[in-house]
Amino acid sequence: MKTYTAKTGEIERKWWQIDAAGHSPGRLASKIAMILQGKNKPVYTPHIDTGDFVVVINVEKLNFTGRKLDQKEYGRHTGYPGGRKTTSMKVMLEKHPDRILRKAVRGMMPRNRIARKQLKKLKIFAGNEHTHAAQNPQVLEV
Repeated sequence: MKTYTAKTGEIERKWWQIDAAGHSPGRLASKIAMILQGKNKPVYTPHIDTGDFVVVINVEKLNFTGRKLDQKEYGRHTGYPGGRKTTSMKVMLEKHPDRILRKAVRGMMPRNRIARKQLKKLKIFAGNEHTHAAQNPQVLEV
């Protein structure tokens, strides 16, 4: 009996559309990370990108529990001494609602070059409209 290994040319990629309205960002991010990595397919191979494309709409309507909007902060560093900058989740939701989900999904992916390639297949839109209608994404109920 031989172990099956997916080949790069044999992989069939699908497009999925997820409506994020009313969902928790962490639980939604874990499902998206599984689809991007291809772990929902029987042909999953760890060293080959077997994942699908994911289009997420209505990200500004995510559901946050507790006092996360006031207390949670996103940090970054400018590269200069004393250059740590923080942004609260409330400000991030107003200015860049897509970054909240993108950072959550990125945190659930492995830290390697395949994951960086897989993250490029994630398309996030704040509103109800998206630019990937030509790919005919299938609606995925989460």
